[in-house]
Formats: sequence, C-alpha cells, structure tokens
Amino acid sequence: MSYARPPFAPPAPNYTTPVLVMGFVNLLWIFGFLWAAFGIQWVLVAGYLLNLAIRWLARRRAA
Repeated sequence: MSYARPPFAPPAPNYTTPVLVMGFVNLLWIFGFLWAAFGIQWVLVAGYLLNLAIRWLARRRAA
C-alpha cells in the first residue's frame, strides 16, 4: 500500500502568508477589545503572557 501522491495531483497551495495576516488581524482586534473593555494594562499583561508562551514553545522545540 503506497501513500505517495499520484503524479496527476496538483501541488498544495501555500497558505503561510494568509494565515500570518489573519493571525495578526485577530491579535489586533483582541488587543483592541481588551483595551476598550479593561484598559491598556490588560493588553500589556496579555502581550507579556503571549510572549512567555512563545518563548516556552521555542525552548521546548530547541531541546
């Protein structure tokens, strides 16, 4: 049983750029909502926590 892609199948499209743009748009509206509802300090806290999570994932992948 072979799982190779058939020769007639078109290559999968590269969705990297649209995913990054939509992630940025979502981050902006979430930060905007937090700012409007709770103030800038909650945006700073959320950004810091997001930074910690990204750094933790990077360290975990490097190990």
